[in-house]
Amino acid sequence: MGGGGQQTDSGEPAKGDGVGPGGGRGGSAVYTWEEVQRHSHRGDQWLVIDRKVYNITQWAKRHPGGIRVISHFAGEDATEAFSAFHLDANFVRKFLKPLLIGELAPTEPSQDHGKNAALVQDFQALRDHVEREGLLRARLLFFSLYLGHILLLEALALGLLWVWGTSWSLTLLCSLMLATSQAQAGWLQHDYGHLSVCKKSSWNHKLHKFVIGHLKGASANWWNHRHFQHHAKPNVFRKDPDINSLHVFVLGDTQPVEYGIKKLKYMPYHHQHQYFFLSKFLNTFHGFLFLESHWFVWVTQMNHLPMEMDHERHQDWLTMQLSATCNIEQSTFNDWFSGHLNFQIEHHLFPTMPRHNYHLVAPLVRALCEKHGVPYQVKTLKKGMTDVVRSLKKSGDLWLDAYLHK
Repeated sequence: MGGGGQQTDSGEPAKGDGVGPGGGRGGSAVYTWEEVQRHSHRGDQWLVIDRKVYNITQWAKRHPGGIRVISHFAGEDATEAFSAFHLDANFVRKFLKPLLIGELAPTEPSQDHGKNAALVQDFQALRDHVEREGLLRARLLFFSLYLGHILLLEALALGLLWVWGTSWSLTLLCSLMLATSQAQAGWLQHDYGHLSVCKKSSWNHKLHKFVIGHLKGASANWWNHRHFQHHAKPNVFRKDPDINSLHVFVLGDTQPVEYGIKKLKYMPYHHQHQYFFLSKFLNTFHGFLFLESHWFVWVTQMNHLPMEMDHERHQDWLTMQLSATCNIEQSTFNDWFSGHLNFQIEHHLFPTMPRHNYHLVAPLVRALCEKHGVPYQVKTLKKGMTDVVRSLKKSGDLWLDAYLHK
């Protein structure tokens, strides 16, 4: 089948490469999945979108979402991820044209690695329905009021300190107000970062930089580089930076056993569910920063930490996201407290969807999961938080058993 299709620095297929069985070159070549999967190395990367084969080896370095997030799909079908991350797929396809080197052979299935074709098709039908119903369009009034209440809390807290000084009671009150505003700003920058507010990507980027940069003092580029990888491959070791614990924790069911067998003991992992609390206390002793850090950690970890964590398993989009995420029950408080990330499942399936529409698509997602036997987990807020500690203890016990007996 196709003969390699390597690109030059200009992005054009090199001469003599990409020749299919019929003598075609570049976009006329045909390939098997086995051949595509061989091009999954750092200096040699192909991927498939809608059965078209693209050589992204050189262009990946210029990918707006970062080199790593696109490289995580090297040698794979990236169709579902491509649809999930891009607001205007037709616009993005213009940049794909110079990268096209061929397509899958007619005898090859559309899905790689034995994925369930019926499930993939049903999820695509759901996505088409979501787009037709306008569920990917945001209500600007919602986000304007949301930004307004953050700025109001910031102004009130600073105004109170300016007028009445820094008594213990006033300092505590202002710390609570600033912790609330900073936590809510964290959820709002997340909305802008996912391009889920404005119609134009450029406006989302500008507002994202304002909220995360000026209100929170962090880097938008740093956030994008890490967070899109998390969404692309959630809870996948060496691909999701959110589960790179730098040897401080062992997570899931696989990593603890691997560490135990190798006799790795950077920390007393059988006590990690206890020093997890200590690490939060050592994080900061500065009033509202201390409160906000706890708020952020518990909300973000209760949806992911107790879920499956493993090495790459090449799952379809819906199955991969559902194995790594769970929901927390809906309520007015839970929605506000978590920035609507209590609908973590829907957010991961449709990352550009504005948060106020999650509850509308949730019943449709649940029905699709029931049809295909994919677990759809919903927990109370209390259980979500206690499961964080429970999962850390379970992983620590798995490490100790492997360390002592394997």
